[in-house]
Amino acid sequence: MSKSVRVRFAPSPTGHLHVGGVRSGLFNWLWARHTGGVFVLRIEDTDRGRLVEDAVDQINDSLEALGIAPDEGIRQGGEYGPYLQSERKEQGIYDRYAKELVEKGVLYRCWCSAERLTTLREEAQAKGVAFKYDRFCLQESNKRAESEPHVLRFKIPEHYDNSKGLNEFVNWDDAVRGEMSFALKDLDDFVAMKSDDFPTYHFANVVDDHLMKISHVLRADEWLPSTPKHLLLFAAFGWEAPTYVHLPPVQGPDGRKKLSKRDGAQSVQEYITEGYLPEALRSFLASLGWNDGTTQEVYSTDELIKNFTLERVQKSPAKFDKERLTWMNGYMIRHMALPQLLEHSRSFLPASSSGSDDKYLLEVLKLVQERVKFLNELPELTDFFFEDPKPALNAEDAGRLPAVTKTLSDSDFSESDLESRLRTLAEELEVKPGVLFSAIRITITGKKAAPGLFETLHVLGKETSLRRLAKIA
Repeated sequence: MSKSVRVRFAPSPTGHLHVGGVRSGLFNWLWARHTGGVFVLRIEDTDRGRLVEDAVDQINDSLEALGIAPDEGIRQGGEYGPYLQSERKEQGIYDRYAKELVEKGVLYRCWCSAERLTTLREEAQAKGVAFKYDRFCLQESNKRAESEPHVLRFKIPEHYDNSKGLNEFVNWDDAVRGEMSFALKDLDDFVAMKSDDFPTYHFANVVDDHLMKISHVLRADEWLPSTPKHLLLFAAFGWEAPTYVHLPPVQGPDGRKKLSKRDGAQSVQEYITEGYLPEALRSFLASLGWNDGTTQEVYSTDELIKNFTLERVQKSPAKFDKERLTWMNGYMIRHMALPQLLEHSRSFLPASSSGSDDKYLLEVLKLVQERVKFLNELPELTDFFFEDPKPALNAEDAGRLPAVTKTLSDSDFSESDLESRLRTLAEELEVKPGVLFSAIRITITGKKAAPGLFETLHVLGKETSLRRLAKIA
């Protein structure tokens, strides 16, 4: 790779970021980590009318919760800041570069009213053609005073100079899509600077990518039609354009519609609150539009970083299947080292567990690990390890408990000794082992379904187990 990799995730704070959007952030992060590059978070807040309160914090929180915090950004700082476009606007960055293109004759002033532009769009729609500004304000007779409200438009050139020379198409080699080409005649003189002196997405995007030395732009393929405009801006400034990498869209599980809230378009924080592991979310999101050519389904983060390449990013839309994410989450929980699982579980365990030491907590998690799909299931699965239950037994079952208490009073509470004593007792009482064991399980856990009886008694310990048995007996 000839130049150092610097990538950016540049969302607009016009809504809360859900997992479909953060997938782009993950791909940028993976490419930076794979290449030893830098991952930048830039907030593009130039659309002032659509800003959502707290969206900037939610974007930052989402990346941090997923474990892909940027190297440079609003919270981290960096030598190429500010990383909020409104702050960059206050420093006069966009005005300075807009003035340069005005002097070159690339940008021109347009005083057309919203009503006139609406009329032009309606006329184009009636004719069944795409709207293109008619360059009314380029005519000398239609120009007004520079002090009057106006926008700055980019004048689409007749030719584009690429590696093959001047031609009538904007061409580029997309890292995913391959050779791309857009005819100049189909492009509209787009607005670069709005009448409120804020830059449009297109203009600020290009200026900032250049100033922040962005080498690769990984973004959703909905931005494909914008790329010719960006390349024309780079050419107008005489700057080298980054490598463009347009990622496939993330669709619902049926593969035919945009991902919706019902399909799983939640925020990262919502998933983590439900008990999904950040590791599982990273592995799942990486699979939405990328694979390493193998049949492997679950990846550790180290494996993702090692294997992630742009060549393996897919063109076809990715399907968001929440059931597959749930399976992957359960798989990772079952295969996770207990100390690591404990760190993830601390905030999910019952409040009554707060006084327990880590040794006991690890023993509890070992018993329930195979049954957990989400971490927020832990309170229901483990509450009886930390507080006495309130079991309900019939008289016949309760009548057998004194014998159980007596039998276990001399036990060392090893699993093997517990099993031997209780099976012998079942024979003596002439009751099926399952019936006796069920009564004991309900007494000590309050549940009909729980981890193995002998393992549970062993972890609870002699004192707690006998106390619970005696309370009912």
